[in-house]
Formats: sequence, structure tokens, C-alpha cells
Amino acid sequence: RASTAGMGSSDQSEMIASREDMKRAKLDIGYRDFCAHLLIPLNECRRKSFYLPWKCGHERHVYEKCQYKEYMKRVASVKASKGDGH
Repeated sequence: RASTAGMGSSDQSEMIASREDMKRAKLDIGYRDFCAHLLIPLNECRRKSFYLPWKCGHERHVYEKCQYKEYMKRVASVKASKGDGH
């Protein structure tokens, strides 16, 4: 799941984690985005390791990469919409 998520294989993002999954994981509303399916195991790892900063590095990297790719999609979308108007 995590290896193909957010890889940019298409321009369309789709939610992988369901609303129930996010609710069960007690994710704040602000974090219920297209990368939530990666945040859930990251938060579980953080809780298990008492939030030690040197733990959960792989999970954090995968989540941050997903967040970056979603940000780049939003930037491209804004640039495309500005380009259509001029």
C-alpha cells in the first residue's frame, strides 16, 4: 500500500483510508487528507515508541513524501488555473 501511494501515477488522488479508519485512529480533522493512510501507522509507531525522535524514521519519511507530492499537485493545479485566465 505505502509503496504505491502518492507516487504520481495519475493526476487524481483517491482516499485510501476510510472515514471510519480515520475516526478510529483519532486523527484530527486537519490531517484527514490523501495521506491519512500513512499517518495512521506512523502515529501507531510513535505511540509504541513513546515518540522517540529516532524511531519510526521510515514511516515518517513515507508520510512526508506523500505530503510533499500532494503539495506539488496543488501548486501545479494553481499554476494551471492561473495560466488559463491569462
